[in-house]
Amino acid sequence: MNELVIRVSRPLTQALEEFQNEAHLQKGHLFIIGASTSEVLGERIGSSGTIEVAGALWEAISQFQKKTGVLCAYQGCEHINRALVVERETAGSYNLEPVSVIPHPKAGGSMAAYAFNQMRDPVVVEGLKAHGGIDIGDTFIGMHLKKVAVPVRTSIKEIGDAHLTLARTRPKFIGGDRAVYYK
Repeated sequence: MNELVIRVSRPLTQALEEFQNEAHLQKGHLFIIGASTSEVLGERIGSSGTIEVAGALWEAISQFQKKTGVLCAYQGCEHINRALVVERETAGSYNLEPVSVIPHPKAGGSMAAYAFNQMRDPVVVEGLKAHGGIDIGDTFIGMHLKKVAVPVRTSIKEIGDAHLTLARTRPKFIGGDRAVYYK
């Protein structure tokens, strides 16, 4: 069996299943993916990214997308200001304005570049507010999450050698002592 499947796809699939059991993302919700393929390999972020690792991550995330119906947004690195790769249809549904950049491994990162090349009709947008997300290798996806972000803990703490963080969001609680809230 391919080593990348064992080190990357299997634990990522498990983490996403555990995440969904708590987050309950629905069809059409935005799901952000930030991933450092360098960190997965045990290297410093931005130093040794590979399309092969991105492909292994893509496989697990694609299965999650098919199962849940979420709309994926792949965050690029700081060299493209953490802009996001989405399908053109997603950009239209959420009124997101495309920008002119094509991510590649050295400016955008291997994951965003891979996603751009795999999608049917990709565009890059500057920002969005997602319902949940996954951060593989401390890429800082928080700027693209709706308020209020809630960490989701899973039994999987790392993908390869990269630290793993997942978050869902919930509406703000407002109104004080007299207010009544729903979950």
